[in-house]
Amino acid sequence: MPLVAIVGRPNVGKSTLFNRLTEEGGAITEDEPGVTRDRLYGTVRWHGRRFDLVDTGGFVPRSAERYEAAVREQAQIAVEEADLVLYVADARSGLTDIDGEIAGRLRKARAPALVAANKADRDEDRWNAPNFYQLGLGEVVATSAESGTGTGDLLDAIVQALPPAAEGEGDAPERTRLAVVGRPNVGKSSFVNALLGHDRALVTDAPGTTRDAVNTRVQFEGTELELVDTAGLRKKAQVEENVEFYATLRTERALEKADVALCLIDATVGLERQDQRIVSQTAEHKAGLVLGVNKWDLVEKDSQTAGRYAAFFQEKLGPLGHAPIRFISALACQRIYDALQDALDVAERRRQRVQTSKLNDALQEAVRDHPPASHQGRHIKINYATQVRAAPPVFAFFANEPEGVREGYRRYLEGRLRETFDFAGVPLTLVFREK
Repeated sequence: MPLVAIVGRPNVGKSTLFNRLTEEGGAITEDEPGVTRDRLYGTVRWHGRRFDLVDTGGFVPRSAERYEAAVREQAQIAVEEADLVLYVADARSGLTDIDGEIAGRLRKARAPALVAANKADRDEDRWNAPNFYQLGLGEVVATSAESGTGTGDLLDAIVQALPPAAEGEGDAPERTRLAVVGRPNVGKSSFVNALLGHDRALVTDAPGTTRDAVNTRVQFEGTELELVDTAGLRKKAQVEENVEFYATLRTERALEKADVALCLIDATVGLERQDQRIVSQTAEHKAGLVLGVNKWDLVEKDSQTAGRYAAFFQEKLGPLGHAPIRFISALACQRIYDALQDALDVAERRRQRVQTSKLNDALQEAVRDHPPASHQGRHIKINYATQVRAAPPVFAFFANEPEGVREGYRRYLEGRLRETFDFAGVPLTLVFREK
């Protein structure tokens, strides 16, 4: 599928245009330069064509400031990957020297380009749009990402400029979505970079570097996989900037859409309350779960250390301690592919359906081993169960007194299902109904 890269100087509306074209609201937009740092991917469908769209941070030529230099490098990578470059300019402020300097670089690129003269809400702004032909980047389309004006014409121009559609391009493959989550500075981006073998996401030693949820599509062992490198989750009280607040929401949205979450934990720090909250949040969104204990190479250990860590985590996480645990080092590339395989295994278990006959055999055995307590003097009888959906699995239990089935007994049945049918790492939903 072809790739279109959005490039431009800071604060010209690139992320707003990205959100408008993808209709996903995936990029953080704020009236503040430099909010978008990483490359953010989305998919656009227009008149039978599908293409990937990548948003980049504000391009600042020759800046030595470390974030601006890193963002500039990321934008250059996006341009190298792209089949078409969409240069976004500010029609309201007009042509600038920075526009000219960036355009000079883009003219040397392999991919063709066109210009979106953005913020063209007023007649005088639209009259400014033709001035951007001086950049020598191809067709210029006046747009307003905020209101949507001109975006249809822009999409027409993009589709016209793309290479011819490849056979089967319109068929969207099913992908396993893996969200990489964890506290700030735990090594999420380093893990993704190690998997891909290059700096897909911006990595520095400052916590909170990744703000958007950044998607990467890869093939692993014949499986189509979408990695989502999320912003570091923080306690709500620590989310002070608007962009930090929105980044937290982006992470929650990533979990809502994820099949599996790989929750990274810093081995040198241990399991903190914030880690437990993230694991709980993953369960709330019904995503599968794998624990990746990162920076394992920095821990002094013997042959029993991993077992002690695992037992401690399982005890602390309680009902959520069923998740597979993998001890990894993103920087040393130790067992990172094992963690990825763990995630794929959990995703497969999350999709499984249990035959009704086998489910009820397991239910009868569980009830025989440990019958439910009575409710208001009445004996509770659970007659049968059936799986009503998969991915995530939901099981309906039919009983004479469903409201009398206590929480502890529900957890017991969940544990028996998990053990009997190998649902390790998979969130289960048990619903009790009256027969």
